[in-house]
Amino acid sequence: MNALASFPVTQQWPPTHPDRLQLYSLPTPNGVKVSILLEETGLPYEVHRVSFDDNQQHLPAFLSVSPNNKIPAILDPDGPGGKPLALFESGAILVYLASKTGQFLPEDVAQRYETLQWLMFQMGGVGPMFGQLGFFTKFAGKEYEDKRPRDRYVAEARRLLGVLDKQLDGRAWLVADTYTIADIAVFPWVRNLIGFYEAGELVGFDDFGNVKRVLETFIARPAVTRGLNIPPRG
Repeated sequence: MNALASFPVTQQWPPTHPDRLQLYSLPTPNGVKVSILLEETGLPYEVHRVSFDDNQQHLPAFLSVSPNNKIPAILDPDGPGGKPLALFESGAILVYLASKTGQFLPEDVAQRYETLQWLMFQMGGVGPMFGQLGFFTKFAGKEYEDKRPRDRYVAEARRLLGVLDKQLDGRAWLVADTYTIADIAVFPWVRNLIGFYEAGELVGFDDFGNVKRVLETFIARPAVTRGLNIPPRG
């Protein structure tokens, strides 16, 4: 009997390689944070697509590892103490995997907390605000005649981009020229803002030259290129 057999999620998505970390995800900005980090670290893993079209995020099996019914989630057969560990919330997963592999989270205490600071900046600001802007530009929000909600998120998105641009002035990455989980968290959302959400012109993205520069460097990384398409789009 493998170490994961007792987890209900493995009944819905049976692992082919139960000795590997299991990833339950979609190629969304939050989902690809984890696939990119896994590709960067080289940690063996197996990916399972959670189909929102089929409402699989609400299945009891998925809720057993992600009670907030959001992707991504992981199930690691070799967790702390050698025992299986299930985790949800992309930020928590990034910290866990970086700590597990000893990569992309600086050992220097000050830089470590600076990295966590920018990770929280993404979790609390960039993700929610860019996502709301996407709603009002790409999805049902376009039907709202009152543009004040949209404009509120446009203004906030510009403010957040300005914060990032200032931090990146003269730096290769967000923290001391070192590529970290903070970059892995932030730049999929920036990419989505100007790509999938088609809001680049709306927010004046060309005004943020440092963000644009680092985004291009980020996307050019081979592991990022792979991770952005994991799991493959349906």
